[in-house]
Amino acid sequence: MGMRVAVVGAGIGGLVLAAGLQRDGHRVRVHERRADAGTSGAGLTLFGNAFAALDAVGLGDDVRAVSGTGLAGLRAGQRRPSGRWLAVLPPEATASSRSVHRADLHRVLLARLQDGSLRTGSPVTVSGDGSPVLRTPDGEEEHDLVVAADGLRSTSRRVLGLDTGTRPAGYTAWRGVTRGPLDVGGQAGETWGRGQRFGIVPLPDGRVYWFATATTPGSPESPASPASPGSADEHDAVRERFATWHDPVPACVDATAREDVLRHDVHDLARPLASFVKGRTVLLGDAAHAMTPDLGQGAGQAVEDAATLVVLLRSNPGTGDGLAAALARYDHERRRRTAVLARRSRLVGAVGQLSHPLAVAVRDGVLRATPAAALARAAEQVQRWTPPAPARR
Repeated sequence: MGMRVAVVGAGIGGLVLAAGLQRDGHRVRVHERRADAGTSGAGLTLFGNAFAALDAVGLGDDVRAVSGTGLAGLRAGQRRPSGRWLAVLPPEATASSRSVHRADLHRVLLARLQDGSLRTGSPVTVSGDGSPVLRTPDGEEEHDLVVAADGLRSTSRRVLGLDTGTRPAGYTAWRGVTRGPLDVGGQAGETWGRGQRFGIVPLPDGRVYWFATATTPGSPESPASPASPGSADEHDAVRERFATWHDPVPACVDATAREDVLRHDVHDLARPLASFVKGRTVLLGDAAHAMTPDLGQGAGQAVEDAATLVVLLRSNPGTGDGLAAALARYDHERRRRTAVLARRSRLVGAVGQLSHPLAVAVRDGVLRATPAAALARAAEQVQRWTPPAPARR
């Protein structure tokens, strides 16, 4: 008989975890505070590390079926607003990438859940002492393990006394998906200007997922705001900022419905957490290690978290010392990897958002002078991940 596990949050990490645990015979209930467990987001890119994790829990082929080759096979890297290339990534750096619309990814993950295991419109509260008891609208629920995957603004992290706060990254981001296919001329990746960036990633059906950033004033006290609903004002703001940039940047914005442009101010955790585990309650995904999107690893790291926990629990069933050992190992392995990536991601964002002319000139010069082999090594370090070896019983 498997364990009774509660998952707080039906985001990517929570759904991968729930489906993986159910596949291994555990009894899982997912609580989602929203009335709808779907998502209205844009696109995302998953790299080889994410698919190694998805394969470990039996979901890799499902996600491949709704994803495309992303940047693979395209000329990708960093350009200037004029279109001049600063750095071209070697093919091996993008070979494992696949792009997917968030709505499609959520759909296939939700389809893998057992009937009746998802409760929407169900706000819950974890126990501050880490005991596996949830306070739900219907009363208390007792489990063998509780996993909180409730995002950047995690209430669970605060209740557990593990919160270090959030901080603004100093820039805002817009996201959108074109209404129909758009020819990108075999070229994609990011364009870096002065305090502004624009990214282009083709989706499987020929539509284009794009994102844009601009440096904004902010203070450490600024709240971490969710994405604002799409609006014509945001569409106009992006179109005006990037109207003179190289093709197909303006075309990407023009081909996007005015109401489909989303904006949010970017935040990450102020400091790495001292632990992802308290008692028999575990933090996962952005709740544990929210990072800026500059490495494209937010979803990938949540999937790694989920796969790590699933694999470790395979060899440590039950609620005794074996479970405690599995959670301790999860905490050690995931904190070590995500702390490094969070620092690197914030650094990449800071460099990409430079605005002083001299600093931008130095940055662009360094990019042009960086050997392709060095770019490949940097990408490989981020994308290299294998599931943990199951511990002996």
